[in-house]
Amino acid sequence: MAEPTRRVVVGGTGTEIGKTHVACALATTLVSRGLTVGARKPAQSFDPGSDPTDADLLGAATGEAPEVVCPPHRCYARAMAPPMAAEVLGAPPVHLADLLGELTWPPGSDVVLFESAGGLRSPIALDGDTLDLAAGLRADVLVVIADAGLGTINAVRQAAELTDRHVPDPHLVVHLNRFDDVDELHRANLAWLRAREGLAPTTTVAALTDAVLG
Repeated sequence: MAEPTRRVVVGGTGTEIGKTHVACALATTLVSRGLTVGARKPAQSFDPGSDPTDADLLGAATGEAPEVVCPPHRCYARAMAPPMAAEVLGAPPVHLADLLGELTWPPGSDVVLFESAGGLRSPIALDGDTLDLAAGLRADVLVVIADAGLGTINAVRQAAELTDRHVPDPHLVVHLNRFDDVDELHRANLAWLRAREGLAPTTTVAALTDAVLG
């Protein structure tokens, strides 16, 4: 199978930070620019009553079936980290090498988005997290989704340090989700990260798309 032109791992500074929402918006924008895009969720866990799942949403954004985005045997109906959910449900253990080995993508893909679970260090497998996933995939870009309000600078600094320490090869793109240009704190956080941390966070999906492709 031909390798995708660009492998993009989408992680976050924590849970419920908006990874799936941003990943779907990014995928939709990439498709609108005429690119062949795939989305993959190597493993997902969710509340049994939740609908739709992340795989449903990502598949809708790229035109792929949910079971292609995330294999059914990697879907765990428990709201906890995938390897923990698998254990509680009596499913086979989740190992990073198995997740990586199961991944496929559309032929001739320009971009494939790989959405992780939880924060950068949340386990996606018994022996791996988002940073390990990025390393195993030889990702070109690691997109880290962060909030724009209180705690943003601390969360982004930690994410940048972890990325530099564990997977220095991928290009790091920080995206401030739910950024409001009229919010003084949001603007101050953005200015601080630019001036004092040497980062260039994006605040719109259009800018994020440019950063991922650039």
